[in-house]
Amino acid sequence: MKTQFKTSFVMCLLALIVSFAINISFSQSYEDLKQLTGYQTKTYYSSGAEEKAMRIAGQFDKVHAYYKSRVKFTPEVTLLILSPGDWSNHTGFPVYGMPHYLGNKTLIVASEDNDFWKSFVPPLDKLPAEFAKQIRETYTGKDDQLSMEPFFDLLAIHELGHAYHMQADLKMQRQWMAELFVNIFLHVYIAENEPELLPALTVFPKMVVYNTDPADLKYISLQDLDTYYNELGQKYPRNYGWYQCRWHMASDNIYESSNVKGFIKLWDALKTERTLLNDTELADMLNKKVHFSVANVMEKWDGK
Repeated sequence: MKTQFKTSFVMCLLALIVSFAINISFSQSYEDLKQLTGYQTKTYYSSGAEEKAMRIAGQFDKVHAYYKSRVKFTPEVTLLILSPGDWSNHTGFPVYGMPHYLGNKTLIVASEDNDFWKSFVPPLDKLPAEFAKQIRETYTGKDDQLSMEPFFDLLAIHELGHAYHMQADLKMQRQWMAELFVNIFLHVYIAENEPELLPALTVFPKMVVYNTDPADLKYISLQDLDTYYNELGQKYPRNYGWYQCRWHMASDNIYESSNVKGFIKLWDALKTERTLLNDTELADMLNKKVHFSVANVMEKWDGK
């Protein structure tokens, strides 16, 4: 019998990994924030958040440098790292702590731990011992308290990946491909450049997938995801979170099979193929122009 999570915990999963572009008009003045200098990414931060601003901006610079020589493209992104007090001044998104975009160029992340992040800490006594042990080892902070901050911080790179495909005008073919793409983008960078962070990236998704029974979900196919994408996000966040965690795990498998070359081929294929392909054509394109491991996400997706 697979362990079922508390509803409040799993419902938060959607907000953790789904990507939003909030088209709300906000002032572009950042006079109330401090500007970080010396980094490629234009970065503004709330008072007291300089350390996190330096860490994320520095990591973004490394991501840009890594991918520039591989895909010949660097997006324009402004990064805001905001305290709870500054959050409402710069975004209309109601949940403090969720990384998201305004348009496709302004990325907003939280500067400090918060109730939203804390809601991701699972009830360890309800989990199999193996997962409980991995979670303790991976997500225990210096204060000996569990925190999902390491996973949240890495999702900033996930969001950065969306800026790449949006601004480079890649034709993503499917909603699920856009999410798989950025998860591969994130996983490849971490595996190649900061492998010590792989546990923070991979433990949580595995925990969710292995402990969720697909029979309890309303939708399980990739076609369902594309057809009911907005409904999933609004009404079935637990269901959507399961999809996202499977894409995280698929990205791990894709990297192990194809390394960075698979991602580069995927970029090239989505950049050059401008026709909306049917399922047979898309699978054929992925097999021939990218890598079988990417095609397998589509061809072997069985909801299990």
